[in-house]
Amino acid sequence: MSMTDPVADLLTRIRNGCKAEKNAIDVPASNIKREIVRILLENKYLRDVVELPDNKQGILRIYLRYSRGDEPVLKGITRVSKPGLRRYFSSEDVRLSVHNSRGMLVVSTSQGIMTNFDAAKRGVGGEALLRCW
Repeated sequence: MSMTDPVADLLTRIRNGCKAEKNAIDVPASNIKREIVRILLENKYLRDVVELPDNKQGILRIYLRYSRGDEPVLKGITRVSKPGLRRYFSSEDVRLSVHNSRGMLVVSTSQGIMTNFDAAKRGVGGEALLRCW
């Protein structure tokens, strides 16, 4: 069965895992999912990521991060650009989003997938994939 929006599926699995207080979740791997998870891991929203081999594309086992009171560190994660309505930010819009938003924006640029903070430093714009706080 083909999936229409694999990024939205990743975000929904992470969101549901946090609500159910799961220790880890499994997600089918792809290059874009690896990059998104890498960014979330670098920014301390996730605890760890392990790639498990299988006969297909592989599986990403994502370990969720919780604070001392068993509250998820990731309070919210939403998809910004959807297959039916793409959201593109110019370099100026990305620069302004650093000051005018809470959390972090993940942007797909011509130089790779990065946070809005990195995109503002490099002066590039692109498709806003997701926002997390």
